[in-house]
Amino acid sequence: MNFNKTSNPTLGEGILNRFAFSATDRPMTVQGSINKTALLLALVIAGAAFTWSRVMTSVESGVAVGIRGWMIGGSVVAFILAIVISFRQNLAPVLSPIYAICEGLFIGAMSAYFEVMFPGLVLRAVLLTFSVMFALLFLYKMRIVRATERFRTILITATAGIAIAYLITFIISLFGVNMSFMYGGGSLGLIVSLIVVAIAALNLVLDFDFIENGAESNLPSYFEWYGAFGLMVTLVWLYIQILRLLAIIAGRRN
Repeated sequence: MNFNKTSNPTLGEGILNRFAFSATDRPMTVQGSINKTALLLALVIAGAAFTWSRVMTSVESGVAVGIRGWMIGGSVVAFILAIVISFRQNLAPVLSPIYAICEGLFIGAMSAYFEVMFPGLVLRAVLLTFSVMFALLFLYKMRIVRATERFRTILITATAGIAIAYLITFIISLFGVNMSFMYGGGSLGLIVSLIVVAIAALNLVLDFDFIENGAESNLPSYFEWYGAFGLMVTLVWLYIQILRLLAIIAGRRN
């Protein structure tokens, strides 16, 4: 079985083949990755609760509480840690929890701002995110959806395309060009958002596949943290895109 390819950038190319069947005191297990994922999720929620409460306090009191620094700082640190973990998988047990907290700081503030604009939106986004995750997990376990070579190739191409589009849009925006027609509330923005949500969701299948194959291949135990980290990256991406999609839909109704 070829474990060489995955569209999730945190599960870099060749990892499974390079570390499979290596000598280790305790190999990676699926249950271990599940436990680590639950812990990282709890840390994301803890970080999110902090910035969420500060945004809501600011809204209720009408007094700014300096949330912008926490939000931007959390996203920058999380991005840097994600890059480091992607290249140094053995650091995942130490850096993944820090990443989760920092990511939580960002999405907590962002979620609160969306909630202020569209009450009830965040709860729906959370429920949809986990519904999609468990639905895809069921389909994967039943082998209805499989991480075949063609499936991987398509997702690699699509995910890379999205990343390039984000980068180009960011660079163009620095020169004052408005690209809101692609990501705003118009018809094109809605279509783009739907496509990104679908691609983010399908990346979960590759995360499940990595964890399962990693356990079967006796990867070192720290890959439990790495697999959990990769899954958390995809979940956060999926949640943000679903939140944005629901916001577009809610905005079109108003």
